[in-house]
Amino acid sequence: MTYVIAQPCVDIKDRACVTECPVDCIYEGSRTLYINPAECVDCHACEPVCPVEAIFHEDDLPPHWAHYLAVNAEYFEYFDEAASPRRARRDAVGDHPVVEALPPQSGPHKKEISFFTVRKEEAADADLWFPS
Repeated sequence: MTYVIAQPCVDIKDRACVTECPVDCIYEGSRTLYINPAECVDCHACEPVCPVEAIFHEDDLPPHWAHYLAVNAEYFEYFDEAASPRRARRDAVGDHPVVEALPPQSGPHKKEISFFTVRKEEAADADLWFPS
């Protein structure tokens, strides 16, 4: 079982999920993020932090985005063949053909999303900076 990043992430790439992932199984393409199904440990850490609600458990994918299960898996099959070792292609140039074919994703709700993320270590120290 694995988590899947669907279309709401395209052209957003907030990266809050990358910060939360304990096993670093989320990779960055040109327009979206991808979860490697071979590395995902099904921990649920990424789903609640996604500001555009683009991350779903594979069993909970909405029917209109069900093909993103294959999109995430095929993305890694393509780049695993093209690059060795696998970790060397952490941020590959390009995307899956389905994502590349999408028109630019824009909307007023996407402009309101913060592109700033904090590492876990920095978040733990935040209370020290602002004592009560």
